[in-house]
Amino acid sequence: MKIAVVAANGKAGKLIVKEAMERGMDVTAVVRGENRTEAKKVIVKDIFDLTKEDLAGFDAVVDAFGAWTEDVLPQHSTTLAHLCDILSGTNTRLLIVGGAGSLYVNKEHTATVSEGPDFPDAFKPLASAMAKALGELRQRNDVKWTYISPAGDFQADGERSGRYILGGEELTLNDRGESIISYADYAIAMVDEIERGNHIHQRISVVRA
Repeated sequence: MKIAVVAANGKAGKLIVKEAMERGMDVTAVVRGENRTEAKKVIVKDIFDLTKEDLAGFDAVVDAFGAWTEDVLPQHSTTLAHLCDILSGTNTRLLIVGGAGSLYVNKEHTATVSEGPDFPDAFKPLASAMAKALGELRQRNDVKWTYISPAGDFQADGERSGRYILGGEELTLNDRGESIISYADYAIAMVDEIERGNHIHQRISVVRA
């Protein structure tokens, strides 16, 4: 398979590139500066400068973009909208590295993780920005998107166990009552979804088994 990973130099992006290459995929890293991934093929461009031609011919594009400070949080929406626009009407699938704050905590889907009393105030602006981007994505029927939320405790340096539980819109706990996953195991789940393509126009979630 031929895939592109946008924002590939980030912690999640680099591990997704590594996982995909180890499975023999044809991987292109999309970065703004020096390529710090294992990918041999590289597009050096800002997300907003990417064109339809840049992403033509890929089976899947992974959006691993992240913004963390208040001044750039709106870019979760604007970068995702741009990727959707240039992939609109194509067969290229768009898979998004999402957030956990928008996962539901009840079967009625009226309450989210970020609305809970224990959710840190410091992360609420980020969760709100990512939830807004997801809401806008849900309106896009012209793009073959899949949004993948991690567990609540998303550990950049966590171990690669090779096992995970696939969930849906609701926060899923493992048998130990944990909502936790490493970036490395998340990368496995992401590449599995690229290979299988079972959740078009859906948000799914993953937690360590």
